[in-house]
Amino acid sequence: QVQLVESGGGLVQARGSLRLSCAASGASISTFSLLTVGWFRQAPGKEREFVAAFGRDSGQLYYSDSVKGRFTINRENAKNTVYLQMNSLKPEDTAIYYCVARSRIIALAPTDPGTYRYWGQGTQVTVSS
Repeated sequence: QVQLVESGGGLVQARGSLRLSCAASGASISTFSLLTVGWFRQAPGKEREFVAAFGRDSGQLYYSDSVKGRFTINRENAKNTVYLQMNSLKPEDTAIYYCVARSRIIALAPTDPGTYRYWGQGTQVTVSS
């Protein structure tokens, strides 16, 4: 069973940066490399929102329009870890950020939260104005 643990959240001023990390346990390095991984977020009173994800081809990257150009997702399979580098943060980026993973054989859109089997517990990101 794959377990995902996020870290790196916190309080930051607008226009600042944070890097979130997500470590996967319960999976070998080869198993982790076969997973599609990504990030979602949920702000208070709002629905869970897609942020970024890898596609089935690890060279494919997907970003929501709201973070494109500011956030970067990357992964280190040798460390079973996925990252989300967040730059030029805005108050509207305030949310709980969740790391997600699913089998790479799933061909559904990476933006659908219902298609991800594995979820982390979330890490809070607060951006002050």
